[in-house]
Order: sequence, then C-alpha cells, then structure tokens
Amino acid sequence: MSRMTQRRFFTLDVFTEEPFAGNPLAVVLDAEGLDDAAMQAIAREFNLSETVFVLPPEQPRHRARLRIFTPLSELPFAGHPTIGTAVLLALRDRSAHKTENHADATAFGLEETIGIVPCVVETGKGRGRARFKVPSLPVFAGEGLEASTLAGMLGLKSENIGYFRHKASRHGTGEPFTFVPIASREALDRAKLDTASFDRAHASGKTGALYLYTPDPAPVGRRYQARMFAPHKGIPEDPATGSAAAAFAGVLMQFEQLGNGTHDVLIRQGCAMGRPSEIELQVMVEGGTLRSVEIGGAAVVMSEGKLLARG
Repeated sequence: MSRMTQRRFFTLDVFTEEPFAGNPLAVVLDAEGLDDAAMQAIAREFNLSETVFVLPPEQPRHRARLRIFTPLSELPFAGHPTIGTAVLLALRDRSAHKTENHADATAFGLEETIGIVPCVVETGKGRGRARFKVPSLPVFAGEGLEASTLAGMLGLKSENIGYFRHKASRHGTGEPFTFVPIASREALDRAKLDTASFDRAHASGKTGALYLYTPDPAPVGRRYQARMFAPHKGIPEDPATGSAAAAFAGVLMQFEQLGNGTHDVLIRQGCAMGRPSEIELQVMVEGGTLRSVEIGGAAVVMSEGKLLARG
C-alpha cells in the first residue's frame, strides 16, 4: 500500500437539497500517488456506499478523472458520485475564480472508467444541482428470477412481485441490476432482504444488486418509489442509486409504452431508511428507440477535512 500524505476530503449529501438526507458521499481530492490498495482502504474507512478519488484528467479539456470505490470494490461508473463530485468541483471553481460576471452554471467532462461523462452544474451557497448524460445506454441482460424465488428472498409473497406488464428483469449500463417490480408501496416498505438467499443466488450468477420499484401514486407525472440492496458490494441498502436509475430507462422501454419524445421521470429512494432522495431521470426516444438517458439531482456539502499522514 502506498505511503499516504495529508489529503483534503469533503463529504456531501447527494440527490437531496436538505442536509442529513439523500446518499452520503466522500470525495478525496489530491488523490495522486494513492495506489489501488490505499484507495480501497480509505473507502472502507469512510464506509459509505461510495468514495470518489479525484485525479488530474488524462485529456486537458476535461475537468478531472474519477475513481469510484465501494467499501469492497471499485466501480466503473456510479450516479451519486458523479453528481456529488460535479457539484463539489464546480463550487471550488466558483470560489477560486469568482468575479461579478462569473456564471453560476458551468459544464465540463469527467473521465470515468465507463467513459467521458458530460456534466452541467448550477451552484449556490454550499450546494448545487448537476445533470449528466449517461455515456452508455442500458443493455438488457436477461430475465430475472422467478417471482416465488424473489418473494422468498425479500420476505414477501409471490403476488407482491410484479404488476401490470412488469416482471423481474436485468438491465445495466455496466454491471447489470436485477429490477424487481413490487405491486404496492406497502410491500416495498415491508421488503427485507435475506442475505443467505441472496448470496446463494449471487454465487450462482443468477442475480446482482436488487433494485425494487413500484409506481408512486402521485397525481401528476411519471413517478416511482425504489429501494436498492447490494450486500456483495458492501452496501446493505443504498439511499440513492443513480446508475440503477439510468439502467431503469431500459426497464421503462421494455414494459411501458414510451412514445417518441422526452420523458421526465422522478424516482424517490431511501424513504424506508429515513434518507429520502430524489433522482431525476430523463429519457429521449426517437423512432421507437432509446436515444439518450440523463440523470440529475441536487447535492449539499456537509463537511471537509484532511486524511492525516501515516507511514
């Protein structure tokens, strides 16, 4: 493991406009010189769903290169780290270069393992909103497990799994999620993952992270409630999962009749955890084909500090 020197870090709450809600994120600046083992150890120390390490970009026209770690492994792409880091970097740029004519909105590219992620950011005092275009469209990865198997894994009944045309499916913009439609909000809140059953299914290659969703009975718009479980990534439950929201566009294309044009979707997640989050998903359909997916949301800076040297 590489020798560590003092490095600045910030934490943010992401996919929320309010402190102590949304999905917490740690962002380590000045990450040059850290090897993989050191990054993984730091992510394990923060013990948040993801920790971001900010490095100089490989192409000068981009703002930064990001590496993203869960407590157990590295990810090629993730939504809430992208949103939170984009807001933090825009806030720091604004603070460093603020003039009377300096715009509060900016655009730049972030280099992630999945590719270049173009971001647009609007900043305020200690907070901001970001939107990014997903660099890889969701891919269908197969059918999900049988309803009876998923029900047993989630402490539910078979009739709680599926609604209308929706049934379990697998989609991803990288590693696929298993999307599980739940028949009601009450059943969604009641779901409790049996980790032994999940581990057996995951070891056999039959499932990945579980993303449960149900329609939100809001009077207007296309809205959903969701929960996400990824114990194999060190995430018992995630308050907000932007990469899953991006892959959810594939679910909508499979099971909903999305016509040509732009479709705005709001996903609320983390409510059962007491960490309410709102993820904005925008889907563009042309000629009956999914053409683009964008993810948006807010972030609030919560803390800053330094990782102290050790040798």
